[in-house]
Amino acid sequence: MTAPSLFATPEPLAARMRPRALEECVGQEHLLGVGKPLGDAIRRGEVGSCIFWGPPGTGKTTIARLIARHTEKEFVELSAVLDGVARVKEIIKEAEGRRVMGRGTVLFCDEIHRFNRAQQDAFLPHVERGTVTLIGATTENPSFELNPALLSRAQVFVLKALTQDDVLVVLRRAVADPERGLGNLELEVEDGALELLAEQADGDARRALTVLEGAAKLAGLKGAISKEGIVQALGRRVAAYDKNREEHFNMLSAYHKSLRGSDPQGALYWMARMLEGGEDPMTLFRRAIAMAAEDIGLADPEALKLAVAARDAYHMLGAPEGYLPLTEMTVYLATAPKSNKVVLALHAALDAARRTPAEPVPLHIRNAPTSLMKELGYNKGYQYAHDAPTGYLPQDYLPEKLKDAVFYEPGEMGFEKRIRERLEYWRKLRDERS
Repeated sequence: MTAPSLFATPEPLAARMRPRALEECVGQEHLLGVGKPLGDAIRRGEVGSCIFWGPPGTGKTTIARLIARHTEKEFVELSAVLDGVARVKEIIKEAEGRRVMGRGTVLFCDEIHRFNRAQQDAFLPHVERGTVTLIGATTENPSFELNPALLSRAQVFVLKALTQDDVLVVLRRAVADPERGLGNLELEVEDGALELLAEQADGDARRALTVLEGAAKLAGLKGAISKEGIVQALGRRVAAYDKNREEHFNMLSAYHKSLRGSDPQGALYWMARMLEGGEDPMTLFRRAIAMAAEDIGLADPEALKLAVAARDAYHMLGAPEGYLPLTEMTVYLATAPKSNKVVLALHAALDAARRTPAEPVPLHIRNAPTSLMKELGYNKGYQYAHDAPTGYLPQDYLPEKLKDAVFYEPGEMGFEKRIRERLEYWRKLRDERS
């Protein structure tokens, strides 16, 4: 017996299973639920231009289609990857014709962030006049990728990645539906197979349905969808990561904050996520070296040395062996005592330098290479610290105006505790001499 012609259809399962009503949408209750602004506006048929920002496979196109249906407008799709301004002009001309006939147009622009600034500007007058209701979809942060003028004319809605339970609902619906899904194939689904796929889909319903369709083709009519079949259909799981856009900076921030927060588990996870996503390890080393100075400082002076040494070791070893010193460094920095006292000292000293840019160097600590300088009192009264058994002799090193200023105040953690003890001892010696 041959498989039903369902597999012969040019329309993929993900397209066939696209929700046809708001009630079928899964995972965006914060936007579409009763009492939520977008959901209620769609039900009323009163939706203006908007931008949908969210990960792939979360329903951006679906919601745009539902808006067109509820507002009884023509749905026209535009791809910023394939189309240009010439196509925009064609669509606008057609939309103006419909408007004369009393019918509006929903212009859905997928990957709108791929249009440059001039191309985005082409939408502005037509959005302003109401010729089209523009719905832009983007996986990138609109704050960085879209013109402020366009953003001011459109409301931004943030879609969330689907949870595993959300994806599982979509998959079970597709397996059972005989009209649009795979129900007429009479498939047997092994326990845990759909759960495995829901976990591996990374919140992307379209990807989940695509893999499910591939597994169904492998199984055939009345076949069984097993975990092994799901793994085979999945192929290699690609890390969700973009090396030069927002997600790059989000993960790098998560790595740094995990180190600062003394959480080696979190730091190792974000390190691994970035490596799996193809990040240059030097990016991690640069952030870690900066972190060692900024967040550990003199609480553990070995931290900065170890971070630099780990970077050099990676240069010598390369990947994958070089990942070991990267991991060692990550664990060390995360578990080291923390202090930002060096950062505070730098800021305080710079502030003082800016406030007092003309303060003279005290005479006794000036250099005196000539006899004239010596006659003027340069270096007079300077005390050589090594003449004291302790290696310390109390004297002033700051300008008179800043005589009692304190820029660096050590903390109580790690090596800084010993520094604090030294400073207190030297302060006692100064007090005894005064």
